[in-house]
Amino acid sequence: MGKIMVNNTHGKDDVERATLAFVIGNAALSSGQEATLLLTVDGVWVATKGYAAGLQAEGFAPLADVVQQFVTNGGVVWVCGACAKPRAITADHLIDGAQLVGAATAVEAMVNGAQTLSF
Repeated sequence: MGKIMVNNTHGKDDVERATLAFVIGNAALSSGQEATLLLTVDGVWVATKGYAAGLQAEGFAPLADVVQQFVTNGGVVWVCGACAKPRAITADHLIDGAQLVGAATAVEAMVNGAQTLSF
């Protein structure tokens, strides 16, 4: 089984990119791979409760649905703690299945072989 880590830096500013990150993650899970979404910069908002509601890029399923599918299917959602802090996002604001992590956690995943892709 392979491991991928998809970095998403977008939210409402580019719903298509935010959605594509989770589409890739869902495709990985569907093919039996381990998948982690690393949300950084404004991407951290995607993991907050209610944020993705009503967001939908043309030609794609609603962002909230794609995120929920990812979590339901066993995907891991990491929220950059350094990025969340200036946005006043705490663990209490996060959707079920998302967790705050430090940079060392992401580095460890890459060192241990996770293939990466960024949006």
